[in-house]
Amino acid sequence: VQLQASGGGLVQAGGSLRLSCAASGRTFSSYAMGWFRQAPGKEREFVTAISWKGGTTYYADSVKGRFTISRDNAKNTVYLQMDSLKPEDTAVYYCAADRAYSDYLGLGALNPSYYAYWGQGTQVTVSS
Repeated sequence: VQLQASGGGLVQAGGSLRLSCAASGRTFSSYAMGWFRQAPGKEREFVTAISWKGGTTYYADSVKGRFTISRDNAKNTVYLQMDSLKPEDTAVYYCAADRAYSDYLGLGALNPSYYAYWGQGTQVTVSS
């Protein structure tokens, strides 16, 4: 599966952005999806993940209550709605996918090594 992330940009603190990740190549609904981010000089970190049918979601504590992950399997797209953005949210955001065989999504989805497919990343910059 090929992943294309978009929607990044420059926003003031307190603002919102919505990232999209469009998938192509295989049956999108068969994939668990995740978002990760990487700031300069830091390791890639987990942001959020969603199961095949959307029945299970996970969020990093740092974004809980501000970010929302969702998916539209008919459009082969997963979304990341980011509200109340903070300067510390500044990073390159990556979407990732891995084959799923049920709607179960375990805590392994918080680890980058869980995912076999990655998008190219989209820059999010939050100014103070």
